[in-house]
Parts: sequence; structure tokens; C-alpha cells
Amino acid sequence: MKIHILGIAGTFMGGIAQLAKSMGVKVSGSDTAVYPPMSTQLEQAGIQVSTYTEEFLSQTPDVVVIGNALSRGHVAVEKTLNTQQAYTSGPQWLAENVLKDRWVVAVAGTHGKTTTASMVAWILEHAGLQPGFLIGGVPENFGVSARLGESPFFVVEADEYDTAFFDKRSKFVHYHPRTCVLNNLEFDHADIFDDLAAIQKQFHHLIRTVPGNGLIVQPSDESNIDDVIEQGCWTPIETQGEAQIHADWTYRLLSEDGTGFDVCYQGQSRGEVHWDMTGLHNVRNGLSAIAAAQHCGVPVEEAIQGLNAFEGVRRRMTKVGQVNDIVIYDDFAHHPTAIQTTLSGMRSQLKKRSGAGRLIAVFEPRSNTMRMGIHQSSLPAAFDQADSVYAFIDSDWNWSMPTDAFKVPVKIADNYHALLDLLVAEILPGDTIVIMSNGSFGGIHQRLLNALQQKASV
Repeated sequence: MKIHILGIAGTFMGGIAQLAKSMGVKVSGSDTAVYPPMSTQLEQAGIQVSTYTEEFLSQTPDVVVIGNALSRGHVAVEKTLNTQQAYTSGPQWLAENVLKDRWVVAVAGTHGKTTTASMVAWILEHAGLQPGFLIGGVPENFGVSARLGESPFFVVEADEYDTAFFDKRSKFVHYHPRTCVLNNLEFDHADIFDDLAAIQKQFHHLIRTVPGNGLIVQPSDESNIDDVIEQGCWTPIETQGEAQIHADWTYRLLSEDGTGFDVCYQGQSRGEVHWDMTGLHNVRNGLSAIAAAQHCGVPVEEAIQGLNAFEGVRRRMTKVGQVNDIVIYDDFAHHPTAIQTTLSGMRSQLKKRSGAGRLIAVFEPRSNTMRMGIHQSSLPAAFDQADSVYAFIDSDWNWSMPTDAFKVPVKIADNYHALLDLLVAEILPGDTIVIMSNGSFGGIHQRLLNALQQKASV
């Protein structure tokens, strides 16, 4: 069988490519912006990637898998339709060729999907279950974003974004999970959803697919998810939250920054997690992962051991490097809530570090929702834990930062070179730099490190 994937460099579609290749399928693909880590994974898998032209059908694929970034009017989409070439979406291909007859563990929610799915996959791996997975990032314990696995278990990051130009349902309705984790639910993706209720409707469709002998894991204090559950639920539910809130799974912090916590199930302590992850959001992600793993048959104590060996996810507070006591981190945060939790976690960590300098946030409001101005009112407060903010705003964007509403100093550059010059000139020894974007950010992470190293050597 031969498939050609349009939009192959996206994390999800690149994962589809790797899964198909490991199944013996002949895989090729097209895209424009191809950069690490996906470019590296595709190269290592021996998958050919070309730019978009009408010639891709000369390879006579059996089916073309079309990513949701492509719409009508795109040269490759029009060629596919005009020639009556068989085509499908990534989620549909995944459901029909990989997930069928497997125990699917799906992790959904506005925030934390990648990290929680990575935790679940690693716990199952640590327990010897050799799961398959498709995750929207690169778990450091595995080094790849997707693999077929050797067991019935398959962990998938369940995205609520739409499936394809011809299927406007959320991706996750295709997955039919037996174990379903719902992390949280906020308004996002304003380019495809009119309001929160529209997203909740899609989550309700997801819940309708979870069987009665399955399990839903959810927070005990997320009213937006409670509203979804009230629309109808036919599956047992386990909740997680802090010890003061009634929940099946609770935590007791052993360290303010979340690097240590006690895990309790139904009021009984079951063990302690000690890891390098920070922030209450990751503590709760960990609780959900343990609950999901127990449903898959992993004893709680063994799941805790797995989390103790969890190495995190690339681009989720990944340390880029250090020079002259300046530490640079790369993070995927692009929504106000994610920004706030990321910076709060780092602030708690810096309190433990003697002589720590300033916390500097470097931000690119790149997502469609952010560029539409949907989060302008809530964005300033997300940076309250920072000492100063540096932002890149492209001059072509119809968007402006509400700088007057920030409690901390904000500086804006309209190109990457100017932003880099600002940072190099104003960063001081001891500062911690958190760079946040859901894109490549012009490679500013490594460019900043290189520039600071050069400056220190002069």
C-alpha cells in the first residue's frame, strides 16, 4: 500500500507517517515549513518529503491523507479532487488502520494534553506494556512522537481541533477511547469555534464514544467539564484534585514548586512522586496519568515509580542552555492559562535557588486565536510572575499588545533580529529566560544562546 500525506511536517501528520511506515506502508509526503523535531524524525524514518506541487500523484498513491491545515484552493487539494483520487483525513486513517481493536487511552483538554499523554505512555512502558502512541510533542523518554507499539494499548493526544476541510468534527471523535482523560476546558481555537458551548458540544460527542466498561478521568473543580458531563455520560468517572477538595485522586505537596508530592487514592496515601517537573498543573497531570494507567492494569505504586523516571517533553520547559549564570528555557505555552502556569512553576522553582536573578518572559502570540485578539483582556495577568516581558509582534499582523494593562515592563519588536538585539543588550547574569511560542520562533532560542556565549567570550 502507498500513501501520500499532505501536511506531513505537522506533529500529528508526521506521527501518522511514522506509524504507517512501521506498518510496512510506502509513505511519501508534502509540506512547506519542515523543521526539527519533525524533520529529523521523518529523515530518520526514511520518509521522503517534497514541496507542494501537482506532481505528487505521479507516485500513484492508493490514498492521499490530507492534513487539516490544507483547505480548498490549495494546489494539492484541488489536484486530489479533480482527479478523483481517493483521500481521507489523518484521524480517520489512524482510526481505521491503527486504533481499531486496540485499547485506546485518549488525553483531551485545552492544556496539558501532550505532557499527560507522554506520562501515560511512559508509565505503561515502565510497567513493561510496550504501548503504541501518537503525541503532539516528543517525550524525552522515547525520543519520537509516535510508534506502533507491541501491545493492545495505544495512547493518543486527543485534539479538539477540526479533522479536515471536508470533516469539521473534532479529531478526537474518531478515536473511540476506552480510557479517556479530560484535563480541563477553556475557550480556544476561535478560528473554528464560535464560543465555549461549541467546544463543549464536541467534548460531549467524545464522551458519547467512551464505552460503559471504560473510564473517564477528570478534575474535580472544572465547571466547564461538569457542564459537558451533565449533557449525558454513560461511563464511570474518577476525579482528581488537591487534598482539600473531595476527589478520588488527591495530592499533598511535599515541595512548593511541585517537584515532590504525595499521591492519595480514595483517601489513602499510595506513595510519593519526586521528579524534575514543576508546577501544580504537572502535579495534576501526573495524577490523571496514574489514574489512567491504573485503569489499564498498572498498580498505583508501579505507576508512581514510572513518574519518578519521567523525563518530560521536548519544548515543555526544555532547558536550551546556560551561559554566565543565564539559563534559557523553551516552552510551547501560547494560551494565557498555559503562560500563567508555566511562569508560576518557574517562579516557585527560582525561590529555591539562592542568588537567582530576574524571570524574563519572551513571547510570540502566534496562534490563530491569539492573533484574532480573543485573549487580549486576559493576557496581561498571565505574565504577572515575570519581571519583564519581551514580545515579537509581526508588523503584518492585525494585532497589538495591550501593554498598558501589564503590571511588568513590556518591550515589543517587529522582527526577530530586533528582538534578539534587545535581549542580548538587556539580559543580566543570573536571569532566567522562558521563551514561549507554539512555532519555531525564528530559532531564537539557539540564536540567543549563541549570542550570549559570544558576548561572554569577549
